Amino acid sequence: MSEYYDPRTYPAQWNYLEPGTVVDDYIIEREIAHGGFSSVYLARHRITQVQVAIKEYLPRKLAHRTWNNNIVANSDEAQRLFVHGRSLFIEEAKVLATLKHPNIIEVVNFFHANSTVYLVMMYAYGITLDKLLLTQKVNINNQWLIQIFSRLLEGLHLIHEHNMLHLDIKPANLLIRPGNDLLLLDFGAIQSFPLSTNKQKAQVLSKGFSPIEQYSATGVLGAYSDIYAVGISMRTCLDCNVPPQAPDREAHDDFPLAQTAHAGKFDNRLLMIIDWAMEVAPDKRPQSVQELQDALKNLL
Repeated sequence: MSEYYDPRTYPAQWNYLEPGTVVDDYIIEREIAHGGFSSVYLARHRITQVQVAIKEYLPRKLAHRTWNNNIVANSDEAQRLFVHGRSLFIEEAKVLATLKHPNIIEVVNFFHANSTVYLVMMYAYGITLDKLLLTQKVNINNQWLIQIFSRLLEGLHLIHEHNMLHLDIKPANLLIRPGNDLLLLDFGAIQSFPLSTNKQKAQVLSKGFSPIEQYSATGVLGAYSDIYAVGISMRTCLDCNVPPQAPDREAHDDFPLAQTAHAGKFDNRLLMIIDWAMEVAPDKRPQSVQELQDALKNLL
């Protein structure tokens, strides 16, 4: 048999670790999320029995799982990209391990196994904001918006203090816990700033949430890039729908302001802040988390 082969010929269940699989010191219980680059599992430590969330690096366009759970690249070219991505995944784990904050998911361990890398996080109970909006089981008002996003900004402030950008803030990455507490999840796109010349720029784009500068190879990323995603996430809570992508908004400036679309439903000062944060042009947005925090505090 050739070393490389078409992963489409392999059974679908091999895409994920089966319940009961032992990986390092953890027993997999079930899959809880997946994307193009990774899967997240609920697992339990074999000795302490503490539940954790384990993120497994598996870029499905580059590699696949074999019968014995090893992750194998699909081709020689894919192998090069897979190894590069794996090293970035390790960097994500190292960065997260240093970011200790009540509003940031806590990383407790990372390890190599099955020819890939696993990131171990504390398991937190809650529901992501996108699902909360979909079920419409939340009363979205001025106080709720200010409380939720103020907590997001507290965690984001720490990230920026470490000269890092999250670059993938969106409702799907915001876990809402009891008491309207919030955890920022998924740091797969995290990147240092200012961007050094010897590092590649993050290629992660989230439709509707990524700022205009993230679409361009020459775009300059900064704190204002994450602030755009915060503004769009706030606007999504109002509309229960994702606004148009930044390039579309730049080309066709007909998307109504929050001040217009939701006049009389929310505090107009809050609507003005949302419009400010989601300005298409980077220099028209708040330039720091502190600037946006101060504006929201004035509403209390």
